[in-house]
Amino acid sequence: MPRGDKSSYTDKQKRQAEHIEQGYEKRGVTKNEAERRAWATVNKETHGGKKAGSGRGKEDDHAPSREGGRLGGAASANRSAAERSRSAKKAARTRKRRAA
Repeated sequence: MPRGDKSSYTDKQKRQAEHIEQGYEKRGVTKNEAERRAWATVNKETHGGKKAGSGRGKEDDHAPSREGGRLGGAASANRSAAERSRSAKKAARTRKRRAA
């Protein structure tokens, strides 16, 4: 089987890769890079193609989909209470103006 052949992947895995790819493209990643990252994520979650072979029954690992979210809040935690409060008040004013 040549490298890049997707015949051993299930329809569900192909759909997952397509959705992940669209998400990357929406964030400005190039088409080729988005496709590469999408398949890497599917491979890491589902442990490769599932159509045939001994690895078919392995449970999915959803940690790769959540990896980016773990970093969120680190910047906020490094700011002082006064800075966080000022930022929250500014956001509240903006929301209030947009609602009016």
